[in-house]
Amino acid sequence: MFQHTHPYEPFLFKEATKLIVGTLPPPRFTTGMLKKGDVDFCYGSRDGQLWPILNIIFELNLKFETSKEAIDQRKTFLKHRKIGICDIVASAKRDKIDASDSGMQHIQLRNILGYLKQYQNIEMLIFTGGNSKNGPEYFFRRHLKENNLKLHIVSNEVPRIHQFEIPGENNLEPSRIIKTVSLTAPSGSANRAIGSLPTYKRMKSENVNFNTIDFRVLQYRPFF
Repeated sequence: MFQHTHPYEPFLFKEATKLIVGTLPPPRFTTGMLKKGDVDFCYGSRDGQLWPILNIIFELNLKFETSKEAIDQRKTFLKHRKIGICDIVASAKRDKIDASDSGMQHIQLRNILGYLKQYQNIEMLIFTGGNSKNGPEYFFRRHLKENNLKLHIVSNEVPRIHQFEIPGENNLEPSRIIKTVSLTAPSGSANRAIGSLPTYKRMKSENVNFNTIDFRVLQYRPFF
């Protein structure tokens, strides 16, 4: 059984106001056997779509290659926009060595709440996926439940928005309300789900060149 350990420490800094939360990068990032076009950083898979989407939204002119410059470009952007990254899965085991969330077993979670208490400026979590089993929102709900907290619905329209309250420490600090948004996953496997959405079908009928990347750009833009 493959031990799939997250290869990156959380990318956090005191000015961060938003936090991207996913699960695990593909196993090759753990083993160090990267492919041409991979970036050795969070969401750096050449097959992933988060950085291509942000590249379009912010006109970043990012490099998509295994180089220090490509990593530095992404870190500079995140710090400028006050966005941190802290995937919720620390490690998992797999029978099959692939990147599927459904294949994860014996999952160990990171203490996201602990990080939120440490980094007091964070006011929004951006989940790169929804509440399907083994997705980031799914795990975060479990994490909250273990701490006697829960998400409350703000908007049930896709992308769904929730919020939760972190109590102040020892009644000496005020409580914090943190919002969450569950974006359509930036992976090829989510394209089928996008294709079935009435909104996407309507946009596609109006513009035959409209595609799933365009759809995500429109969805992601307001939250970044």
